[in-house]
Amino acid sequence: MKIMYNNTHKMAAISPSNDPWDPIGSLREFGRHVLTSVEMTVTNLCNMRCEHCAVGDSLVMKEPEQIPLSLMLKSLDEVENLRTISITGGEPTFRRQTVDEKIIPLLQYAKERGIRSQINSNLTLDYERYEKLLPYLDVMHISFNYRDETDFHEVGFARSGHSVKPEVAYKMYHKMIENTKRLSEAGMFISAETMINYRTYDKLPEIHQLIVDMGCQRHEVHPMYAADFAEGLPVLSLENMRMAIHSLLDNRNQDLWMLFGTLPFFACNSNEEDAKLLRRLRHEPNVTVRNDPDGRNRVNVNMFTGDVYVTDFATIPAFGNINNGRLDDIFGQWLNGHPLNQKVNCHCDSVGCCGPNLLVADMYYKDIDFKSRKAINL
Repeated sequence: MKIMYNNTHKMAAISPSNDPWDPIGSLREFGRHVLTSVEMTVTNLCNMRCEHCAVGDSLVMKEPEQIPLSLMLKSLDEVENLRTISITGGEPTFRRQTVDEKIIPLLQYAKERGIRSQINSNLTLDYERYEKLLPYLDVMHISFNYRDETDFHEVGFARSGHSVKPEVAYKMYHKMIENTKRLSEAGMFISAETMINYRTYDKLPEIHQLIVDMGCQRHEVHPMYAADFAEGLPVLSLENMRMAIHSLLDNRNQDLWMLFGTLPFFACNSNEEDAKLLRRLRHEPNVTVRNDPDGRNRVNVNMFTGDVYVTDFATIPAFGNINNGRLDDIFGQWLNGHPLNQKVNCHCDSVGCCGPNLLVADMYYKDIDFKSRKAINL
């Protein structure tokens, strides 16, 4: 039965003091992790093949029929404490039909229910398909790891399997910048994410300035971890990662909200350099550090199969399906019974930390039992 929502209240603006995707908020509210966020993979088609893409192995040239939208909406209705939805791919807007028949109805649902919405897109297609989202969308999330069109060409088509002419890539790059500026001017909240990796770690201030120039409302910075499609890329040392973050903080525009996520530095570490960086992050104006939502307050639903994952990339096999289970129940089974979750299900409220995600733990802390540690660097 369709749930009726009373959406007369005014939602608090998304800001450094109100990040509805961070699981620390619901953890503090409920005293435990609960499902408040659902991400949906609406396509496996994409016009790019980025070398760092976490879902690159899932990208296809032709895709099957999706599950009925009504089933997805019913599943969302059943999530008792839903606060946010995210729409991802592939490139979600690759097909106009997907925009009209799946994305806009999902965003309308979010508006009606009074929850926040986000789309992950590369913004390289025609402006009109993004313009349609303006009345409904809360956050447009883009990936931006480039100093110029040459970087875009090298990074964005590294896994294409065939040669992509520079002029084709350059045209897409400038289209992305033009769309970002126009959408920002039209009132869309655009959050540009840069990955800290072997290509970007010594160029972050230059990339940041371009993001400022495009009119984005937020700059997200996340380390790149070796997963699936990107598993063969060089691993950046923790020392270089710390250096990169300090350099960015030294040179950033302090008027722009900067959000760091999935950092491999923790207040329970004894390393003084880690402590120094964490103290700086806590005291910098307009800087926040987001705990990873995946597996804490968020699951991903594949809209072709109905399978439920803990992340939008399938390193961990599906642990449920919306055809035969409620998302709250599936999440509860992950949270309380899955052995992988038990390895990292910890938190220190005093520093607002929910511990490492599985990628961080596997890459940098293989033999560390985080559940036996506590914050020492306050």
